[in-house]
Amino acid sequence: MLERLNQAMEHIESRLDQAIEVDELARIAATSEYHLRRMFSALAGMPLSEYIRRRRLTVAGAEVLTGSATLLDIAVRHGYGSGEAFARAFRAMHGVGPGEARRTGAALSSQSRMAFRLTIEGSSSMRYRVVDKPAFAVAGPKARVPLVHAGPNQAIIDFVRSIDPQTLEGLRELSDQEPRGIVAVCDDLDPSRAEGTELDYYHGVITAGEGSLAVPAGTWAVFTTSGPAPQAIQELWRDVFTEWFPSNPYRSRTGPEILRVRMSADNTEAEAELWLPVEPEHA
Repeated sequence: MLERLNQAMEHIESRLDQAIEVDELARIAATSEYHLRRMFSALAGMPLSEYIRRRRLTVAGAEVLTGSATLLDIAVRHGYGSGEAFARAFRAMHGVGPGEARRTGAALSSQSRMAFRLTIEGSSSMRYRVVDKPAFAVAGPKARVPLVHAGPNQAIIDFVRSIDPQTLEGLRELSDQEPRGIVAVCDDLDPSRAEGTELDYYHGVITAGEGSLAVPAGTWAVFTTSGPAPQAIQELWRDVFTEWFPSNPYRSRTGPEILRVRMSADNTEAEAELWLPVEPEHA
């Protein structure tokens, strides 16, 4: 898997001055567009679209400093429809406009080329199971919240705090299948998974009855962990995409992501169960 992913990275480098289609990158990586975006984001720490943008602006920055082409020519070559759009993107990455950078020879930022390597450590194993689950529903209140890659998501915290405790007690009575109890469900994420894009967040239960979100039958990979909070949960997400997916014949598929967490009495330790929709790699 990582070898094919590196081939996709080479394809990006060869087409920085041309249109780059994600479906073509997915074909090279021998996976789906959805899984490619998920895998890249987990491994690289940024969305695929952001990496391509930063690589283009890195190359464009070098061209701006050499002074061998007009700024408009550079902008068009790297996919910007106007000098103004190019200048905004250039300033967002480099902290200075292209015209000023050329005049002053300003120091610019650089996004290094990425290549992926699998580091194998035999001292630990990951606990997981694969479950074929019939259709179910998510019952509970929903909020549209921004995606936050690191640190607390204040929008989710405020939303959960606003839910009446009696509402949660009523929902617990509807929980009739795994994962049982109150769960956090994320759905309808932007394909780019860029910081600040929005998603649907449900705080509720999984039920065979009616609910706010209907989920079709499918296969799920279920991962469990325990340890200090929130580090154990954050490390679980990281390990699933950097270790489990590259080592197992599955890829993620479109669907909600479900997290069940049980905290210790002093809120310092957590037991977590993460449900991710998957399908065989060569389905």
